[in-house]
Amino acid sequence: MIEKYKEFKPTSWAINNKTSMYVLAFILAAYGFISYSTIAKEQIPEIVIPYIMVNTVYPGTSPADMENFITRPLETNLKSTEDVKQITSSSVQDFSMIVVEFNTDVEIAEAKQRVKDAVDRTQSELPNNLPDQPTVMEIDFSEIPIMYINISGDYSLENLKTYADKMQDRFEAVPEVTRVDVVGALDREIQVDVDMFKMQSHMKT
Repeated sequence: MIEKYKEFKPTSWAINNKTSMYVLAFILAAYGFISYSTIAKEQIPEIVIPYIMVNTVYPGTSPADMENFITRPLETNLKSTEDVKQITSSSVQDFSMIVVEFNTDVEIAEAKQRVKDAVDRTQSELPNNLPDQPTVMEIDFSEIPIMYINISGDYSLENLKTYADKMQDRFEAVPEVTRVDVVGALDREIQVDVDMFKMQSHMKT
């Protein structure tokens, strides 16, 4: 009996033409290296995700009332907005927060305008005695710190501020760090009290 073997022709051709395969592999490797070297890269890429936040302040209102009178009417109109991916909300004492996530192909400015339009459509359903209208703002991820460092100890506020300033200078010297902010420290202030009558008398002379 004659045994029959199945043959995969591309494999057989590669075995019979080793030199051609070496040249092809070299060309592919060179092309990959050139593509990697020329492709656009960013050390700290900007993250752009269309998140829009709606905040409403209503003093003297319980969380349940904030949910019923503020959050739900706003959510109803926001859900009907085009290209909305997800809506999350939080209602606490005196405050309502709604975060609207759009599809990634929507521009931030356009998403913000759509949310403003939805909030405007809800004005007639909100309480008339709101101290301020709901505020619409975008969430910029580049402004969110990636690390918090707390400084505390048995020192005066002036000394803690000095240590914080020194740490700020050292962190900003690191090439990968774009910005360092000192929060909570008191800025030194000098007040000069003068005698107005004496100043006027000196000005006359």
